[in-house]
Amino acid sequence: HTADLALRIEAQTLEDLFRAAALGMAALAGESDPTVPGATVDIALDAGDVEALLIDWLNELLYLGHETHCLFLSFQFEALTMTQLRACAVGFPVAQRKAHIKAATYHNLTVKHDQGQFVTEIVLDV
Repeated sequence: HTADLALRIEAQTLEDLFRAAALGMAALAGESDPTVPGATVDIALDAGDVEALLIDWLNELLYLGHETHCLFLSFQFEALTMTQLRACAVGFPVAQRKAHIKAATYHNLTVKHDQGQFVTEIVLDV
């Protein structure tokens, strides 16, 4: 669909999956100068399942990115389970915008854990 972008992510840990999803979304959204920090934010989320937590995570980063004009590229997870997330994210000022991502969606979303790998495909509304 012309108004959607998708990310397919494979990771060994849940933390790596959430980090890769955020970095992939940022790469699609634009470019920044990682030598000039712009914003550091603390994020605390609770959700009913891992899929909802992943979407809430990405949408929170989108919201904070729009508010601060930053792309978030560095993450320190204090706690991450299938239903809770506590993290610190560091954003860097947007130097060039590629795509205006409106939201991460639930379209065909599943997070699978199979043979030691977490796998998901995330559709982003642009």
